[in-house]
Formats: sequence, C-alpha cells, structure tokens
Amino acid sequence: MEHIGALLKERDIILETQDPVVAYRFTQVPNFILKNKQLTVGEKMTFAIFLSYAWHNEHCLPGQEKLAEDIGVTRQSVNTFVKGLEKKGFLTIQRRGLGKTNIYTLRYHVKNHKSVVHKPWRKTS
Repeated sequence: MEHIGALLKERDIILETQDPVVAYRFTQVPNFILKNKQLTVGEKMTFAIFLSYAWHNEHCLPGQEKLAEDIGVTRQSVNTFVKGLEKKGFLTIQRRGLGKTNIYTLRYHVKNHKSVVHKPWRKTS
C-alpha cells in the first residue's frame, strides 16, 4: 500500500479559484472529536490543527510557537492542550532526545460506536 504522502505529490487537478476557503484548503474533523465531551475546546482545536498539518504538510509538524499562532493562544496553552490529548489517548508522543523533533501520532478512539454512527435521515409523511 502506498503512503498517503506519495499519493498527494501526484496532483492531477489544478485548482484555480479566488475563493480563499477553497484556495487555502480545508480540514475535515471527525464529529466524534468535535462532540467529544471529554475534550476541551482547546484540545479539539489542537487536534484539528494537527490534522491540518498532517494532510497539508504531509508529515511535518511545526513547533509549538507556530501551533500557538495558528490556534490563537499562548505556547503554554498549546503545551497544556497537547498534554491533555496525550493523557486522554488521542495523541502519542515519541520523544527522540535532545535536539531532535518529537514524533506525534494522532489516535482515533471510538469506545461507544452507537453514539458516533447515525442512522440515515428519512423523511416521514
């Protein structure tokens, strides 16, 4: 199976638009993340930003200063959000030592699938 990064490098569509929403891409965040009561708003936003970096930058994660700038919070807040995601099992961090970058792995945990899977909407007469 080919890595998603390799697939993304092969572009067969050229997007020509003045619409900033489309031109600057977008990120889909799973509803079970958005509606998860155990995550804070900051943790949800941090997870979404991690997804954004994973899709748009292939595998490169900027430092906490850039994360803080993108989210609109302080670096200390980002650190708190990242630790919360790690503690709650939505993120694992592989620390590689002094002078090396960490490796972050986003985890999708669905413990109660019934609260996530919705039946198709049907119009009743």
